[in-house]
Amino acid sequence: MSSSSSSLLSQTLKIGIVGFGTFGQFLAKTLIKQGHTITATSRTDYSQLCDQLGIWFSRDVLAFMEADNDVILICTSILSLSEVLKSMPLLSLKRQTLFVDVLSVKEHPRNVLLQVLPQEMDLLCTHPMFGPESGKNGWKDLAFMYDKVRVRDEATCSSFLHIFESEGCRMMEMSCEEHDKLAARSQFLSHAVGRILSEMGTETTSINTKSFETLVRLKESTTKDSFDLFSGLFIHNRFAQQELMNLEHSFQMVKQKLLKTMNEEQNPSKSNHGLDAS
Repeated sequence: MSSSSSSLLSQTLKIGIVGFGTFGQFLAKTLIKQGHTITATSRTDYSQLCDQLGIWFSRDVLAFMEADNDVILICTSILSLSEVLKSMPLLSLKRQTLFVDVLSVKEHPRNVLLQVLPQEMDLLCTHPMFGPESGKNGWKDLAFMYDKVRVRDEATCSSFLHIFESEGCRMMEMSCEEHDKLAARSQFLSHAVGRILSEMGTETTSINTKSFETLVRLKESTTKDSFDLFSGLFIHNRFAQQELMNLEHSFQMVKQKLLKTMNEEQNPSKSNHGLDAS
């Protein structure tokens, strides 16, 4: 890479964060560490925390929109995205701005943002496949998915992507549709199994196997996230409903096999199972 390309990628950005909850705060700490200037807005008052972090915070969305950000980073919940975006005075933006979302579903935010954003605004859909727990010791080798939905200012987009590349993330460019197909089979399925284990009251025992410890950890990690997140993974990923049906069908298949085997054991005269005994 040439020195000019390197300096382009590493240029500092003014990044505005919409939704300064747990995930927004998690990202902000690394953005600040890299030297980027951060502004934030949220329905909850985080002014005291932002003062401690050196972030300009305002609950006045118009003032936030007029803060001359290079990038506006959408960190709202999946379920509140549409309401939040439609309440923002997007036409008050004075310059071309790169909008980036980090939601765990991708087709939904892409569609909403394309609907509400002025045509001159760029759009990058992303999903850091990690969070405050899995990324607490650094982001090296953790996956970062992105889709350049509408990007004309390549310099700003490259500078933003470099934030994650420079932390050692595995950069994965794919379409929003492909992401949602894969995420329904991985992230949603993991959360669904974790929630089922929680409903069962699964707890550690004195004779845990390693496999059971993995299940307990899955339950604990998934239930740390809000039920709103889990609901959003289901409602706003069109592939999730099929995965839930597949899970239910597969459970019934396993159950039927177990009951069939039990019936053969209890009624050997009705099967060939008992004829093989020595």
